[in-house]
This record gives sequence, structure tokens and C-alpha cells, in this order.
Amino acid sequence: MKRELLFGTPKTARSTRTVSLPKRCVDALRTHQAVQAQEQKVAGEKWQPPAGQPKGLVFTTATDRATDPRSLNRMLTILCRNAKVRRVRVHDLRHTCASLLLAQGGDARTITETLGHSTITMRRDTYAHVMQTTLHAAAERMDDALGLEDANEETG
Repeated sequence: MKRELLFGTPKTARSTRTVSLPKRCVDALRTHQAVQAQEQKVAGEKWQPPAGQPKGLVFTTATDRATDPRSLNRMLTILCRNAKVRRVRVHDLRHTCASLLLAQGGDARTITETLGHSTITMRRDTYAHVMQTTLHAAAERMDDALGLEDANEETG
């Protein structure tokens, strides 16, 4: 069975959107863009996307062919192993993004829009486990705000 990448329109209208990125990501993408420009220069006439592939993809080979998703997952596996963190797939990075936003106190609407989920319910159901951790942390912050440790020391 031959596998091939297919390019087309997104599943829903909401899938086409502008996403704000942290400065660190923007900087990394600009660096990648400079590397890609150098690869294009070196490749010369070989820099040509195959038929059916749109021009201007972010992740390509040194001759402007789309990077195979399996290759991205293999690269991510190596990066995770080198960083000594749990292995994740490329798609898992969406969940990581949502979990980090929740842990940082991100509001439901912003996270829903960032991930392109159709409803807040979808986000809530998918990330309920993170929300429990966040709620526990919020309760601990409330203890700190109320000075309960100080009160317990005075009565103890």
C-alpha cells in the first residue's frame, strides 16, 4: 500500500485561523526560515515542490518536498530522548499546548480558539485531568492568600 501526503482544504472553516505564538516560537521559525532559504539557494533548480504540493510549506526537505509526518515523529522521539522527557508524537503537542495554557491559568475561550475546538465543552472534556490539577493549585494559592499557614502556626 503506497502512502502519500494529501493537500486540500481544512475540515472546517474554523480550521483556517490566525494563531498568536510566543516570541520564542516566532524566533525559532525565523531561524528555520533562514536555514530553509539557504537550503533553497544550495538546491537551486532542484528546489521544486512535487505536483500537488503547495509552495511555501514550513517543514520541507532540502529540496522543498513536504516532510513526511512519520519523519517528524521520529525526529521528535530523538529530541525527547535527548532531553530525557517522555516521548510524545507531533499531534500530542496540541495537548501539551492546552495543558500548559490551562496550568498557567488560561481562560477557556482563549484555549478553545487557540486549538480550534468547536466548543468549550470539547476542551473541557478533553483536558479535565489538567483542570483538576489546576483547581488544586488554585486552592493552594487561596490558602496562601488567606494566610492559613500563619494561622495554623499561631494556634498550634
